[in-house]
Amino acid sequence: MKWVLTAVSKDRPGIVEDIAQIITKHEGNWVKSSMSRLGGQFAGIIQITVAKDKAQDLTNQLQTLATKDIQITLHKDEPLEDATANGQMATLELTCIDQKGIVRDITHLLASQHVTIEKLETKVFTASMAGEPMFSATAQIRLPEALAAASLSNAIETITNDIMVDINLEIDPQDN
Repeated sequence: MKWVLTAVSKDRPGIVEDIAQIITKHEGNWVKSSMSRLGGQFAGIIQITVAKDKAQDLTNQLQTLATKDIQITLHKDEPLEDATANGQMATLELTCIDQKGIVRDITHLLASQHVTIEKLETKVFTASMAGEPMFSATAQIRLPEALAAASLSNAIETITNDIMVDINLEIDPQDN
């Protein structure tokens, strides 16, 4: 069985080890993960596989991590079954002066085009010359089969002037 679990806790040493110990104890396999410390909190998302006969015991044991202030949520890993599942992968990068609503505007446009966000990383940093707060985002996205990259680029350009954003969209080479 494939599962995706999320873990959230006040950051401290040993959180990942606590989770890994339980997964290993139940003969689970840690397949893929993404983890980060944000504002004093630890957040992680982990894809695992486990034999069907061990899944319930694993689930029960992971829930005991709440006694260590680690909140675990489990979800069955189910593949996409829509038009985006086989679409082209692309990388979207944007940088602009930090302002409220940037993520909302970009994600609204992507959703309206039926684009799936596979991965999104954002940060605010200080501009080297002016010292202004700058916003940067990099997203791995999957275009639906019916959407050409040029059409998406044109749609993105319609909002670029509204929020003063430098945007770069490139189809990932392995999909050409």
